[in-house]
Amino acid sequence: MEKVNLEDKFKQFNDYWSPKIVGDLGKYQIKLAKFHDQFVWHHHNNEDEFFLIIKGSVTIHLKENNQEKQYELKEGEFFIVPKGVEHMPVANGVAEVL
Repeated sequence: MEKVNLEDKFKQFNDYWSPKIVGDLGKYQIKLAKFHDQFVWHHHNNEDEFFLIIKGSVTIHLKENNQEKQYELKEGEFFIVPKGVEHMPVANGVAEVL
């Protein structure tokens, strides 16, 4: 067991869209990532994806039932993308995300 300081962990890397594992929670991994600009459209067949905005803001674009939706996330907000749903995160500047 150890305490994790998110600010310290984010200072340890500068690359974008490359999640870093900072802990394990049962069968799940806790990851930190820095986002900048947009990622690609993608989906996950076997797991949901959790986005908690630590710094900055992110827009999550979703494609469901041939419709596109957008969710604006600010610091302290989170969003869960269900498995199988096509999505594309877009950072408004640089964002730090758990």
